Amino acid sequence: MSTREPGKPPSDAGRPNGSPQPSLRPTSPGTLVVAGLASAALAWIVINRFYGDLPSLNWLPGVTLAALAVVEAVAARNTKVRIDRKPGTPRVDPLLVARWVVLAKASSLAGAIFGGAYGGVAVWALIERGTLRVADENLMPAIAGLVGGLALVAAALWLEHSCRVPPSPDDEESTHTP
Repeated sequence: MSTREPGKPPSDAGRPNGSPQPSLRPTSPGTLVVAGLASAALAWIVINRFYGDLPSLNWLPGVTLAALAVVEAVAARNTKVRIDRKPGTPRVDPLLVARWVVLAKASSLAGAIFGGAYGGVAVWALIERGTLRVADENLMPAIAGLVGGLALVAAALWLEHSCRVPPSPDDEESTHTP
């Protein structure tokens, strides 16, 4: 006989007060693609409409995005080694891993948005390259921003994946037992 209240899902039955179990799902690639394409379209519209009023691009944002990608890639490598308990590595702090996951989820979305925006500007600059001198000047910083944004997305997804806890041996045995 079940002690669960009617209307409550079975997953809530074992939790105190019947509260739902918190969950954090992996970042959806579809969300990142939509965010990147939307920001590319918005950048395209803004640059076509207000190009004379906008300042020229510089290299700093693209370099900053790439530097953040390097930091997150190093964190991903170190975290994965510590979670896997490789010999000679210290134990991993669970709160630090939770913070890395939050950073990775935010960074992947930010990288998609910035990469998309710089991609929209880069495409515009490629089209206008022969007509406008400033398009030639802004093409390389736009490509650097695009590459930096894509690198940040890749590093953030790697960091998020590296923070996953491997299944315990008990969990593996129970899934393989018929």
